[in-house]
Amino acid sequence: MTTTMVSYTIVDGALEVRHRHEIIRIEAWGRDSVRVRAAQYRIPADSAGALDPQRPPGPEPRIRIDGARAELEHGALRLEVDFNVGHAYPEPLITFRNADGTELLTEAREHFWMPGARVFQGNRSGAYEIHQQFAAYPGERLYGLGQRTHGRLDIKGLALDLVQRNGEVNIPFVLSDRGYGLLWNVPAVGRVEFAENVTRWSAGQAREIDYWFTAAGAPAEILSRYADATGHAPELPEWASGFWQSKLRYRTQDELLEVAREYRRRGLPLSVIVSDFFHWSAMGDFRFDSAEWPDPTAMVAELKELGIELMVSVWPTISPLSEHYTEYNGRGMLVGADQGVEFQQTIQDKGMATPMPVAFYDPTNPQTREFVWGLVRKNYLERGIRVFWLDASEPELNPAHPGNLSLYAGPGAEVANIYPRDNARLFADGMRQAGQEPTVLLCRSAWAGSQKYGAAVWSGDISATWESLRQQVRAGLNIGMSGIPWWTTDIGGFHGGDPSDPAYRELMVRWFQYGVFCPLFRLHGDRFPRVPTGYAMTGGPNEVWSYGEAAYPHLVASLQLRERLRPYLHEQMRTASSTGLPPMRPLFVDFPEDAAAWTVEDQFLLGPDLLVAPVLEPGATSREVYLPAGRDWTEPSTGQVHPGGRIVTVSTPLDHIPVFAAESSEVLHVIR
Repeated sequence: MTTTMVSYTIVDGALEVRHRHEIIRIEAWGRDSVRVRAAQYRIPADSAGALDPQRPPGPEPRIRIDGARAELEHGALRLEVDFNVGHAYPEPLITFRNADGTELLTEAREHFWMPGARVFQGNRSGAYEIHQQFAAYPGERLYGLGQRTHGRLDIKGLALDLVQRNGEVNIPFVLSDRGYGLLWNVPAVGRVEFAENVTRWSAGQAREIDYWFTAAGAPAEILSRYADATGHAPELPEWASGFWQSKLRYRTQDELLEVAREYRRRGLPLSVIVSDFFHWSAMGDFRFDSAEWPDPTAMVAELKELGIELMVSVWPTISPLSEHYTEYNGRGMLVGADQGVEFQQTIQDKGMATPMPVAFYDPTNPQTREFVWGLVRKNYLERGIRVFWLDASEPELNPAHPGNLSLYAGPGAEVANIYPRDNARLFADGMRQAGQEPTVLLCRSAWAGSQKYGAAVWSGDISATWESLRQQVRAGLNIGMSGIPWWTTDIGGFHGGDPSDPAYRELMVRWFQYGVFCPLFRLHGDRFPRVPTGYAMTGGPNEVWSYGEAAYPHLVASLQLRERLRPYLHEQMRTASSTGLPPMRPLFVDFPEDAAAWTVEDQFLLGPDLLVAPVLEPGATSREVYLPAGRDWTEPSTGQVHPGGRIVTVSTPLDHIPVFAAESSEVLHVIR
């Protein structure tokens, strides 16, 4: 139907709205959910975003058109498009409501005159600076948006860059306590402002506005719809729930094997040990340096006899000294540059007398994925190595100019944020084609949809401080709210930490106790004494026996507790795979009717039956713990049962952190 200035049409079950040069396409996209795309003249045929090219199967929405107004109903979602013909410069404005008509979110004009809620400012390249503005709501709480270092769980009031950086994982999905979730399905470099007056998403260069919205209501249902739309994680392999030993770095095959043997001599559990960066002959060769690792096949065989998996570090950097550099360059498999040479980082790799520029391979290019996987398969997988550490996969740029990149998928300004997702895809596709079960890909970065490739994110090169530990609790919960169920930290922090310092040993014990209840349980760091970055570097000792006789029994107790927890953890991982519900999650996910649960930022649930309250201050002898309403909670260390809906003060001796089990739950006996 057409009015004087706007037209509404139903095309293949979708509502299309046209006004002046703009077209808006709104279509059902999973249960209670829609995808909204807006562009100038036409919707682009291709998208590098997280949603499949074709909408998922399901019932058609009900669409009604009435003059200058249209409505779409789909499950619990009610959507209205209103064209205010009385406005001096009218435009179609979208409002989202739930099944009972309550407003969840509505578009808001940037100015009462112009511009409107959707802004396209051309740059003469066929792309635009885009803005999408919504109303803000007093008291609204917002969660997710990946993993950040701001130390907040509720991200309302923050302005955040939409770009990948070390420790800053950009996954542009947000969950609201108003009962909706929104994915900004635009992989361009941009920004979002969750201000008191408006919410505004923007990108410096893009072809369209594209977002996905769900009105599922409860947090668990919102996360389920999001997983349906962007992909479900596989089930976590059995070996992956144990303890992972790592340091920067084991320099030789003999050094690594001796650490693994010592764990077994001491009777300590160990599932994974890590060969970190510079084990290679050159960046881009993707093979062991035979001078330091003379017999990788025998090394892997011995580790498997000990029940230990070997994980190898795989950087996407390509040295100009690599034996394959000419082929990478000649076949167009490197990330290009809009201006300047095609080198985007500097490091001192093998064969270099000083730090030199290096390039990055382009995982958005199918030819690159095939070539790199061929090397990985030959030099790692065929030797029995099936666990890969995808470090520096933002990619880590120097200088940090993602807009200068040129990728197979498009200009860096438009698509740079998908780099870590497609890097994980390279390995997931390769494993599947090789007939292998899904593995764990330990990634320093991710984007929407990375979870379906088996990406496990860790929080990057963080500081070895109490403040950093406090930040990790919030960061881990928010990335879980962003669709990533597999997550971990460098236990003890990455940058620094003196194993001989009693103050640092206390931090290590508390971080270990927190790490027991994280989805993955991994020790890593660059301990004192430290040396400059380069192929000859190695940090100080970082094994559980490195922290003195006083700390050792506490660390061993944490290892043993984790072993007892593994069956329970795998139950939660199976749930995560099937439903999208992360095992480590904020209290409000399970207790959305408890208003106080939405305000708790320094505790979390591990599955439905364990409540964990890490110790986050040095010298703490007690801390307050909020117990959610609706259940009774047992304190395993005392056996005392507490009713929910109240704050209790509990003692925090160095041998444990506060953990409560839901009364009568089967996991209670595991943590006693």
